[in-house]
Amino acid sequence: MIGFLIAGLIIGALARLIKPGKQNLGLIATLLLGIVGSLIGGTIASFIGTGQIMELNVFGFIVSVIAAVLLIGVAESLSGRRRVTR
Repeated sequence: MIGFLIAGLIIGALARLIKPGKQNLGLIATLLLGIVGSLIGGTIASFIGTGQIMELNVFGFIVSVIAAVLLIGVAESLSGRRRVTR
């Protein structure tokens, strides 16, 4: 479980580095988006047959980072809509 959290944090941090621009996300949001991205990547890797959902493999890791980048983009767009401009 601790390894899963660390992997989620690493995936979220890599996704934030890849995504251009400044993201207004904290450590917890980065961790959560990384974990969700790793679940998506593991599910896709499992579906394709390259490994199981909780296995660490290259394809699953790459898909996890891509999913986390997309999730960060979605989180940014949702948080931008909630802000009130003056």
